[in-house]
Amino acid sequence: MAEASPPSNENKPKSAPQRALEKLGLVRDIDFALHLPLRYEDETKRVPIASLRDGDVAQVEGVVTDSRVQFRPRRQLVVKIHDSADDLVLRFLNFYPSHQKALAEGARVRVRGEARGGFFGLEMVHPAFKAVDEATPLARALTPVYPTTAQLPQAYLRKVVASGLSRADLSEQLPPGSVPAGMMSLRDALDFLHHPAPDVSIETLEDHSHPAWQRLKFEELLAQQLSQLKAKQERERQRAPAFALQAGGLQEKLLAALPFSLTEAQRRVVEEIARDLARETPMHRLLQGDVGSGKTVVAALAAAVAIQQGWQCALMAPTEILAEQHLRKLVGWLAPLGITVAWLTGSRKGKGRREMLAQVASGEAALVVGTHAVIQDQVEFARLGLAIIDEQHRFGVQQRLALRSKLQQSTNGRGAAEGPLEPHTLMMSATPIPRTLAMTLFADLDISTIDELPPGRTPVVTKLFADDKRDAVVARIRDEVALGRQVYWVCPLIEESETLDLQNATATHQQLCEALPGQMIGLLHGRMPAAEKAAVMSLFTSGQMGVLVSTTVIEVGVDVPNASLMVIEHAERFGLSQLHQLRGRVGRGAVASVCVLLYTPPLSETAKSRLKAMMDTNDGFEIARRDLDIRGPGEFFGARQSGAPLLRFADLALDEPLVHQARASALALLAKHPQAAERHVTRWLGSKTDYLKA
Repeated sequence: MAEASPPSNENKPKSAPQRALEKLGLVRDIDFALHLPLRYEDETKRVPIASLRDGDVAQVEGVVTDSRVQFRPRRQLVVKIHDSADDLVLRFLNFYPSHQKALAEGARVRVRGEARGGFFGLEMVHPAFKAVDEATPLARALTPVYPTTAQLPQAYLRKVVASGLSRADLSEQLPPGSVPAGMMSLRDALDFLHHPAPDVSIETLEDHSHPAWQRLKFEELLAQQLSQLKAKQERERQRAPAFALQAGGLQEKLLAALPFSLTEAQRRVVEEIARDLARETPMHRLLQGDVGSGKTVVAALAAAVAIQQGWQCALMAPTEILAEQHLRKLVGWLAPLGITVAWLTGSRKGKGRREMLAQVASGEAALVVGTHAVIQDQVEFARLGLAIIDEQHRFGVQQRLALRSKLQQSTNGRGAAEGPLEPHTLMMSATPIPRTLAMTLFADLDISTIDELPPGRTPVVTKLFADDKRDAVVARIRDEVALGRQVYWVCPLIEESETLDLQNATATHQQLCEALPGQMIGLLHGRMPAAEKAAVMSLFTSGQMGVLVSTTVIEVGVDVPNASLMVIEHAERFGLSQLHQLRGRVGRGAVASVCVLLYTPPLSETAKSRLKAMMDTNDGFEIARRDLDIRGPGEFFGARQSGAPLLRFADLALDEPLVHQARASALALLAKHPQAAERHVTRWLGSKTDYLKA
């Protein structure tokens, strides 16, 4: 009989520490090397117990003279140590038999913690301690404290990080001249940050200004720049249908039929997009502009170029309300020119949906507008060449990849030797991107900016009121409605919450109905059936409804020029970008408009910063800059949802010079040393580069 094979380790259950390490992203040796401390403890010196003062964090050493379990006021281990001159009490409210054994009478221990005044003199509660003898040397470097989880004690994590650091290949992979002159080597920088010398300035470690941190931040920014620029290069090697502008074509006809003239900024970006569409390289462009700057008409003019050539265009928006606003405008502009527009959302069912799907599959529908329903399996395009994704950061990576694959399916008719055509992609956002963020997380995109509002817009006046001024705000609403104008009142919740004491939409609606008898006051929120939401919006946009109480479903896409007052309930609970978007729902006509921010004190420092920014400026680009300062790149512009690899070490608000240096080095590396560039990206990002395909 053949011997049984030894059990495979592949199916062996992972230990709890292994699972916890993987949860922290610690798999490769380089991952451990880059797992840097949150802070440091100084165990390089000890002080006499007699020198301790209340509030001091220090390390002392002594012999245990008393160790006992007390039961009043609660069970606890109380230990007294003596260092030849004075005593110190150690108190452990949670302890194990191992603590009692290690802290038995006669044991010499080294203890570090915060000294506090107690009934019997100074004491330390739950200090860190270890058994020593008189010859045990002090630490020679600051002790790192790492980000961790409950399953990973610091002692264990320090050991595995040190092991990974020693094994990691930290050799210089970059050719001479790629790293700014005077920077530390990567190995020296990481060794220092894991075990800093005791005389280093703690401040330079904590604010990341130490030269060791500068090398780490440069390395990270370089990997980020390389990955984005590589993604852009790969797209430029793909092929797309070329849509050349035609004299007297559909775009010119649409321009002639519009009831308004384009701004100079709109004309500029229309030309930028047209140049992209005329190339056989897929467009991958972001159209950004402040609220009300006129992005939809630019999208319509781009669609007209593709439709003129016999191709289809899809416009996908994150909410039905936003998609429907686009639909209303696009049908009004394009239907008179003979263009069939299809409407696809998740709520559309039955015969109407089947008819729309048939129009899309046959190519009869030249333009398809909808929500994420556009990428559902049953939707087939005849010849889709241009995708427009509005508020693209609100779609996940997988959704955007699904849209691209659907586009490839519809353009797979070319010969196998040539391969499938890639679609042109235009993404739109009403959240302007600060310059340093555009240079990093969005470096693979071409960016067009509408930096001018249409004429006739009046600046919105922003006012800040505490919640106890609600009656005065309601009186202002009464005055606005009496003048024939319309009002939004936005609330953060739909119904009462047991955990958050916030004014809710249903309660506010009831209160306003009582305070404003005879006025039509609507209620709108995300849980309502689509038909009911559409009916409410129709009454408001037509002017029949004077006041609309809503949740943030009206954040983007709602365009009612007659609305002159926006009230935002519990404004301190909203993000800065969201507040700016909501404010942009008014001031869309010639009437002077006001945005009232109602808040409930006391305010956190972050809330104060947001509300101050709203009071200081109406400029979306300045708002975006301050939002980046407040939230950081991890949250701004939905970077997590977008899947863009996040910056762990660099600070875009402070490190712009390093961004420029990294970009210059990245361009040189890709041109002259592509293999070194590939090694660097793999070291830093691993599989995260997959996100860049979206």
